[in-house]
Order: sequence, then C-alpha cells, then structure tokens
Amino acid sequence: MDLEVIYSYIPRFVEAFWLTLKIGWFGILIAFIVGILTAFAVHFKIPVLSKIAGIYIEIFRNTPLLVQLFFIYFGLPKLGIRVSAESCGAVGLGLLGGSYMAEAIRSGLDAISLAQTESALALGMKKTQVFKYIILPEAFSLSVPAIVANLIFLLKETSVFSAISLMDLMFTAKDLIGLYYDTTETLFLLVIFYLIMLLPVSLIGNAVEKKYRYRMLGQ
Repeated sequence: MDLEVIYSYIPRFVEAFWLTLKIGWFGILIAFIVGILTAFAVHFKIPVLSKIAGIYIEIFRNTPLLVQLFFIYFGLPKLGIRVSAESCGAVGLGLLGGSYMAEAIRSGLDAISLAQTESALALGMKKTQVFKYIILPEAFSLSVPAIVANLIFLLKETSVFSAISLMDLMFTAKDLIGLYYDTTETLFLLVIFYLIMLLPVSLIGNAVEKKYRYRMLGQ
C-alpha cells in the first residue's frame, strides 16, 4: 500500500464525502417528513389517504433505489420534468426512506395499547393531550431501533448515486481505479470514509436506544 497515493487522493475523497453526506441527510429529512405523514395516514385510517399511503409503501419498499433514481432522472424528463442529479438523489432517497420510516413509526403507534388511551381519557385528558404526552413519546421510543437501522441503511444506499453521475464516494473510487489502477489504496479510503459517515450514526443511535429503553423499562 502506497501512503503517498493515499495522501494524494484524500482531498478528492473529502470533497466526495461532503457531497454524499449533504445529499444523504437531505434525503433522510425528506424520508422523516414523508414517513411521519404516511404513518399517521395509515394508523388513523384516514379515508383515501390511507390507501394511497399503503400503495406508496408497497411500491417503494419493493423496488430498488437504483430503479427509482433512473425513473426520476431519465424518465421524468420525457414528461417535461427535469431534475438535477443532486435533487434526484435526495428525492429518490427520501421517497425510499419514507416508505421504511412510515412502517417503523406505524409499528410504534400500533404497539400502544388501547387501555392506555382509555385510561388517560377517563382521567380527564383531552385527545390532543393523550396523543402528545402518551402515545407519541411511547411510539417514538418503540420505533427508535427501526429508525436508527433505517438511517444507516439509507446512508449506505447513497453508494448507488454514482449511477446518475453524482461525484459521490463510490463514483470517486471507481473513477480513480479506472484512471490509475490504485485499487488497494482507493478501496481503503472508500472504506474509511464510509466508516466516518456511518459509525457516529450507529453509536449515537445505540445511545439513544439505551436511553429510551431505560426510561421505559428500567433496563
């Protein structure tokens, strides 16, 4: 392994890292918004919206992100809708992530027993108070492990952005290998930068999960 080669490649990987991170977290923000709205529509069985939400979840959970990106980036221009590569990456990741987040949040909401709601109402709490102070905090606590797993999954899925010519980490690695054949050094940097991106999420997620588990179960 040539250290000089590694040092010379670091600036390009740093640039690709920030681009990957920016698009990844924009996509995750979209995923949270879409996931929450979709989960509420399904859980509360809102007419029409719940069925649309169910169809959306099934379609996006059962098709690869790469196919979704191709549809947005290459398919939408046929309909007169042009999307930049960065916007395509964020939206595609957000829509995929929204379907997974929706199921994670919905499962947390469904796990709250009806007895808790009825008891709170019997004590004189309003429905909005029950939802805000009882259902929502508990549902979030139960959903934390799935949400953290989804965050890591979505950040790893950014590796397919190279298919739409985004200069992300994977594109940079493939480009350098194709030009200079420094495979070992390039793959080493690729692994390091993905670890830098993913390890903090995993560690923070585990800490949050333990905190909420202790609050709920005392474990």
